[in-house]
Amino acid sequence: MQTETFALYQQESRKTWSEIPTNHPIVYPTLGLANEAGEVAGKIKKIFRDKGGQITPEDREALKQELGDVLWYLTQICTELDLTLEEVAGANLTKLFSRQARGTLYGNGDTR
Repeated sequence: MQTETFALYQQESRKTWSEIPTNHPIVYPTLGLANEAGEVAGKIKKIFRDKGGQITPEDREALKQELGDVLWYLTQICTELDLTLEEVAGANLTKLFSRQARGTLYGNGDTR
């Protein structure tokens, strides 16, 4: 693709952009959750890329630390939404058991 095409894309795509106010307490923990989940994924990727999928005790410890950060951000989001972790976990199991009973654990779509 030529650079002029990217310049045109950048110019044209801006027509669909608008500033969205993000002054809300849920924004920071949501961004943090995405960031920390990405860090977990990155560590797992490197374990498979560099170590043939062998998880060392050091890897487990590093993943435990990152997963703790994921849990912290998730907890803050739940708190902002006035949800308990128990509510979220229970709703998730209810959804998964329903899908399992209907044979729809695999596939696409939130409402399968």
